[in-house]
Amino acid sequence: MHLSTEDKKEIFKTYGGSETNTGSAEAQIALFTKRISHLTEHLKLNRKDYSTELSLVKLVGKRRALLDYVAKKDIFKYRELIKQLGLRK
Repeated sequence: MHLSTEDKKEIFKTYGGSETNTGSAEAQIALFTKRISHLTEHLKLNRKDYSTELSLVKLVGKRRALLDYVAKKDIFKYRELIKQLGLRK
């Protein structure tokens, strides 16, 4: 994967509260968002890479499920997370 360990630690520190809090939904959503943007750029150059396309669709589904969970749990965190990650236009 394109993210280094330091990049992941920074994401977890920013969105999860600490570098070791890798399981929080907010941190996972942020990590998935980075991976989704990377895969999207890859697919713009490689249109016929169907295995990557399948992985991207699965990753978007996982992120959507986690976003639904956060929205149900705490709507204010959800709105803040959406704003920080720039997921809505």
